[in-house]
Amino acid sequence: MSSRPCAVLAMSPALTGSLITPAHRTRLHELCSVPDAEPLARFDDPRAGALLADAEILLTAWGCPSLDAELLKRAPRLRAIMHAAGTVKNHITEAVFERGIRVSSAAAANAQPVAEYALAAILFANKRVFQLQRRYREVRGFRFWSQEAPGLGNLGKRVGIVGLSRIGSRVARLLEPFDLEVAAHDPTLSDEAIAERGLLPLGLDELLASSDVVSLHAPLLPATKGLLDARRLALLRDGSTLINTARGGLVDPQALLAELVSGRIFAVLDTTEPEVLPADSPLYDLPNLFLTPHIAGSQGRETERMVDLALDEIERFARGETLAHEVREGDWSTIA
Repeated sequence: MSSRPCAVLAMSPALTGSLITPAHRTRLHELCSVPDAEPLARFDDPRAGALLADAEILLTAWGCPSLDAELLKRAPRLRAIMHAAGTVKNHITEAVFERGIRVSSAAAANAQPVAEYALAAILFANKRVFQLQRRYREVRGFRFWSQEAPGLGNLGKRVGIVGLSRIGSRVARLLEPFDLEVAAHDPTLSDEAIAERGLLPLGLDELLASSDVVSLHAPLLPATKGLLDARRLALLRDGSTLINTARGGLVDPQALLAELVSGRIFAVLDTTEPEVLPADSPLYDLPNLFLTPHIAGSQGRETERMVDLALDEIERFARGETLAHEVREGDWSTIA
């Protein structure tokens, strides 16, 4: 590999038009030879043949086409794929690992805003902010609000974290300054490992049944699809709040709808199943649901962190150093 490797961008301009700032472009050109500053959104682009033939590094992001075996034949010099976004499962294939191509993801940078959203949602949920904001608008006057919302407040509440992923672990750390009891469930960790982090290890059923707020941070895998089914949702305490900033598929959508329609629980959902709800979904109008359109992850200027991370990885790779955020084939069965 040359001292200044050839880098090609592969991503959707429609999704990433503002992702790479002028400062990012300047740094990329300092680190690499960049034959074309415009990204490839499709590999049947007339420019793709010449660009892929010389590419040693692909800088990818949302909308990158699949990198299958046939595509890789057109990129004989390719040695690394640096993804300036979260999951790589939408474009990385087994053929990439078979070729020995290095893969890096900016999921660690994306974890920060998701954890911040979850922290805010947890504190607001215990304070009954979502409930009382609506109620105040209705009554337009004074009430004894602690009577309107029994259990109001954060002091001594139990927060249950499902999945100590990058995000779940960061949420647990962000909760440390508050007078809360934080419990966690993660089948990949022993009770001892969870306790060493200062968290209360609990089985999933016990965590659901005993927590005032449950925040989901597990990856969506075949083993976790529908993890919270009707039986498990029924374990949630009356008046508790379910927060999902992970993937909608972790929760049975019909069972969740039934629980919310009953008014028994509250929810904060940034992800749903399906990902974009149909216009006639009853979820839009439920008073006990705070619904947002998958904005917990990096948005606006927050995306700059992900490009910074990817460029840091390119610099490490060009210097022959160990990647800090490498995705290995063995990680595939446990990552989102």
